[in-house]
Amino acid sequence: MGAMHIFSRFLLALSLFAICAGAHNITEMLSGFPDYSLFNSYLSQTKLADEINSRQTITVLVFNNAAMSALAANHPLAAVKNALSIHVLLDYYDASKLHQISNGSTLSTTLYQTTGTAGGNNAGFVNITDLKGGKVGFGSGAPGSNLDSIYTKEVKAIPYNISVIEISQPINAPGVLTAPAPSASGMNITALLEEAGCKTFASLIVSTGVLKMYQTAADKGLTLFAPNDEAFKAAKLPDLSKLSNADVVTLLLYHALPDYSPIGTLKQTKDPISTLATSGAGKYDLTVATAGDEVTLKTGLDSSRIASIVVDSTPLCIFTVDSVLLPIELFGKAPSPAPAPEPVTSPSPSPATPVSAPTPAPVSAKAPSPVFSPPAPPTASPVGSPAAAPGQSENTTSDKSAGDVTTPASLTALLTVSAAVIISTCLS
Repeated sequence: MGAMHIFSRFLLALSLFAICAGAHNITEMLSGFPDYSLFNSYLSQTKLADEINSRQTITVLVFNNAAMSALAANHPLAAVKNALSIHVLLDYYDASKLHQISNGSTLSTTLYQTTGTAGGNNAGFVNITDLKGGKVGFGSGAPGSNLDSIYTKEVKAIPYNISVIEISQPINAPGVLTAPAPSASGMNITALLEEAGCKTFASLIVSTGVLKMYQTAADKGLTLFAPNDEAFKAAKLPDLSKLSNADVVTLLLYHALPDYSPIGTLKQTKDPISTLATSGAGKYDLTVATAGDEVTLKTGLDSSRIASIVVDSTPLCIFTVDSVLLPIELFGKAPSPAPAPEPVTSPSPSPATPVSAPTPAPVSAKAPSPVFSPPAPPTASPVGSPAAAPGQSENTTSDKSAGDVTTPASLTALLTVSAAVIISTCLS
């Protein structure tokens, strides 16, 4: 088998792998469909678009502008976000899979279930049932809910990564839109912090007057990173009592962003982000690093892991972090390694005594990432018997990408088998 033929098959395998596992952008996917422009706008306003883009194996249930307008009418943005998050399924369903559901009915976990506010009545799940006559119905997973939303068509898909399908009307989940949504300025931030184990931080923001600054910023958008009480007991923490009052205020402002940035938005952040303490270009900024579901904030001097979500209610988001964020501007840069000593010459040099490198300090194991509520076992019964699959859309798309790869002759057999397996998997 010629080298060029092997090379071509390897590039094809890489291309198909990119199709199967490539990143997606829900805003761009919906931008070519005017009927969903209002739906798309609310995904951006609520930052659900960032959450969708940060996940793999996902299905978005969309509906037209008239239905979206009716859903959002007279409801605060936080309630609209909860309602829309019910329409984001944490599994992949395209037109063909809808009629391959075991026993004809299933409960699918939604993004709303991961917020921890869905309750225990299965409101965070969606019932998908294959109905008689070739129809597929969607309804809330809460007991007694109707299957009022009917599958209309497949809009767009990147196979096994993200699927967008249209339904006839929004899914009505009991209590989601009618639940009271307090304003950000009306929330008791100190009570929330104390309950989350951040009493020291809560006391500091009250005594310094920073709480009022937070409350003023909250209605326009505020994200707060609150160190837990253990963070203030850490041995490496500088003596904060030596800071001036102005510097303490700056330190506390450094723990807040002047906008609403939920976890999905932070995962998508690549550039440095400004804090309430930011006074100029590159001053008091933070950077974000993501590894799976774990998000870490970096100051340039140290780093801190986001440990839990205290509240996520547009436009306010409060996280706990496991260490105090120390800005370089207040605490200076990390010390540089000492330069190597210059050689010393003497008439009768003595043998140099080898110097052992310092033993690195043990690295503490990271605490586990927040665990979201697992899906409840399916409780819905199939309605009717499975029928023929709904029609597929012609808009299914996939992106291809490949790079220049040099293939050693010794890997010929492996590359051939890998290409065959990937091609078979993606096309099956």
